[in-house]
Amino acid sequence: MAGTGAYDQGYDYVIVGAGSAGCVLAARLSEDPSVRVALVEAGGPDRRQEVRVPAAFPKLFRTPYDWNFTTTPQAGLHGRELYWPRGRTLGGSSSLNAMMWVRGHRADYDGWAETAGEEWSWDGVARYFRRAERWAGPPGGRVHGTTGPLWISPARDVHPLTGAFLDACAEAGLPRLAELNGPDHSGCAPTPLNQRRGRRWSAADGYLRPALRRANLRVVTGQEVRRVLFEDGRAYGVELPGGRLRAHREVVLCAGAIGSPQLLLRSGVGDADQLAEAGIAPVAELPAVGRHLQDHLSVPVLMRTALPRTLTGADTPANIARYLLSRRGPLTSNIGEAVAFLRSAGDLPAPDLELIFAPVPFVNHGLEPPAEHGVTIGVILLRPESRGRITLGDGPDAPPRIDPGYLTSDADLRRLLAGVRFAERLYGTKALAPHVTKPLQPWPGEQDDKTAGETVRALAETLYHPVGTCRMGTGDDTVTDPRLRVRGVTGLRVADASVMPAITRGHTHAPTVMIAERAADLLRA
Repeated sequence: MAGTGAYDQGYDYVIVGAGSAGCVLAARLSEDPSVRVALVEAGGPDRRQEVRVPAAFPKLFRTPYDWNFTTTPQAGLHGRELYWPRGRTLGGSSSLNAMMWVRGHRADYDGWAETAGEEWSWDGVARYFRRAERWAGPPGGRVHGTTGPLWISPARDVHPLTGAFLDACAEAGLPRLAELNGPDHSGCAPTPLNQRRGRRWSAADGYLRPALRRANLRVVTGQEVRRVLFEDGRAYGVELPGGRLRAHREVVLCAGAIGSPQLLLRSGVGDADQLAEAGIAPVAELPAVGRHLQDHLSVPVLMRTALPRTLTGADTPANIARYLLSRRGPLTSNIGEAVAFLRSAGDLPAPDLELIFAPVPFVNHGLEPPAEHGVTIGVILLRPESRGRITLGDGPDAPPRIDPGYLTSDADLRRLLAGVRFAERLYGTKALAPHVTKPLQPWPGEQDDKTAGETVRALAETLYHPVGTCRMGTGDDTVTDPRLRVRGVTGLRVADASVMPAITRGHTHAPTVMIAERAADLLRA
């Protein structure tokens, strides 16, 4: 049941945020017909056509479908303020991301287990990934699930230059992977996608839409939760502009690594000094709320192509017609068609760098249509040492302050530079060299390390993967316990990317879905 109004009535569970995690929880909890579930989303329905067309996702940025966040000036990036798109619609960021289903490395989850227990190890969480997945690729693989709500598909029409990139990776010594989402993804592979027959398949498509037929599920759109309501330290509901929703069992925050800590702080759960400065009555002192922010930083290395055969200008009337009639052609591309995971140093136990190949110049988040034909290798720092923080903005309705602390660690810059040098090496391989000509602005081309470091600081952008601001574990510097319960209060959990103890060596949609699948079991238990 969908609606825009909210009234002071009771539900067993109230879930805040209809993104990658919230859609999962709403669907799983409402499987029990005796349980009443309310799901609250600040944005509206996901009706816009660009949500469905894979290559059109940049057209959703800076629209009402986007929270349109901006960071504070980043000293490590020449004082630049970075744009952070986040989904503000049903499906959340899974409705406007690049659809890349990348679980991460075994070492990520075994690292989580050190602080949150063995149930969060790779062996402990693998079944939750499989429960979510419906693999639509060639049979014979043993990694993915095949009966879950989320379709995972190979790309329908891979660009020829993507094959050249994979050949270049193999030429440079990276193994080709038959399956990217196994325990060790060291190597290169085409990107598995959240697509079904050439169209995006978001968390709203896979989980929420089928569940909307249930009478015990109510979805409230266009209502931003102001705060969690407490009585004697127990969460009993949420306050909306249009009223209140009561939760007889629990409130679950699925508002993401920005929204969940912001909502905790607005509700009086967080650092005492920050709450006092904002004039908010404290409910529980929890200094770690909003801290430990981590994100993947990306640097684009661009080259012109020898022939005008890229995704530049792909939205022609002929290609649009082809997509609408057959779900084929370049508009089925997710832009980042292939990935490679590698180590910046040979003694590292797991990859710390990712390369994403796009058969198009991808600059400024794709907001500016490229004027030339070219390709991009995005160099991503997977395991940043730098940490940031989410804090309250000026006033109750102001957006939060986002300070990722990018490149405050010198080691982060060194590793990014190692990735840049590897990307340059790939452009010089026998596989790729015949297809490229010279550097494409804003990439300046070959430079010494000191100058290249300044170029990295001038060009680096987010890869849209903030995590860690309500991280789980057993230590005093955590916000949630291993069962995702918020410390210092009762009746309140967080289940989204904010609970990750450390960022994964991959992309964050898949692990966020996994967290929500496990949260559903924890709540039902």
